[in-house]
Amino acid sequence: MTAGTTEHAAWTALETELDAWAAAGRAAEVWWRDDDAAAPSPALERLLELAARQAAPLALAVIPAKAEDALARLLDGRRADIAVFQHGFAHANHAGGLAQRGAKKCELVDPAARPAVLDELRRGRESLSRRFGRRFLPVLVPPWNRIAAALLPRLPDLGFTGLSCYQARAAAEAAPGLTQVNCHLDLMQWRPERRFLGAEAALGLLSGHLAAKREGRADPGEPSGILSHHAVHDGAAWDFLGELLARLAGHRAVRLAPPAAVFTREVAG
Repeated sequence: MTAGTTEHAAWTALETELDAWAAAGRAAEVWWRDDDAAAPSPALERLLELAARQAAPLALAVIPAKAEDALARLLDGRRADIAVFQHGFAHANHAGGLAQRGAKKCELVDPAARPAVLDELRRGRESLSRRFGRRFLPVLVPPWNRIAAALLPRLPDLGFTGLSCYQARAAAEAAPGLTQVNCHLDLMQWRPERRFLGAEAALGLLSGHLAAKREGRADPGEPSGILSHHAVHDGAAWDFLGELLARLAGHRAVRLAPPAAVFTREVAG
């Protein structure tokens, strides 16, 4: 089949999956997270305009050490369902010497190996709370979607109530008092080159998670998450994201869930 034919088939498969949710009388919960926010930019303004046009709730994962006051001003007057999450602290790799042996990048390492991570997360949370006020939700988004298991039970004591990583969650709580809701469709392919993943692959990820929830193969209480990275989108990524949000918003089975609702209750399957 040609690329156009396979892409059309992927959109049809998503529609068919959503129709199955509607036929079962169930709401397909979908939410949207965008990573690496820090300062106003044409790309971020484009993202916010897209959210407004589609009336789509959005969680902006903001890097505390890089966040500018101008970002808070940019969000002033925007929709109340645009929330701010905490994206690590400085988005810095602390895998240390392990990186030389092929370890993947990680900022949120075991505090036994780097105790400073605890104070950084606390200071980051306090700074975002001061800067963004009610928009800020104490949800931690680990850079590169990686966090040491030993750090998880420490997060509630640092003031965090939520955690968001990537791929289907293993449980509704990553630790007692720490709700976990992940994303399942990353628009970007990162290796061997950074570019849009492609419509067929992207839609397959979203349709696959929705089907797994509907059929009981994945946690039905976890909303299906879209993950974007406004700063690195190419034209194809922007076009796809706009079409995806429009189609989701227009389907009777879909509920685009606000971040606050996602992390303050279990969404019914």
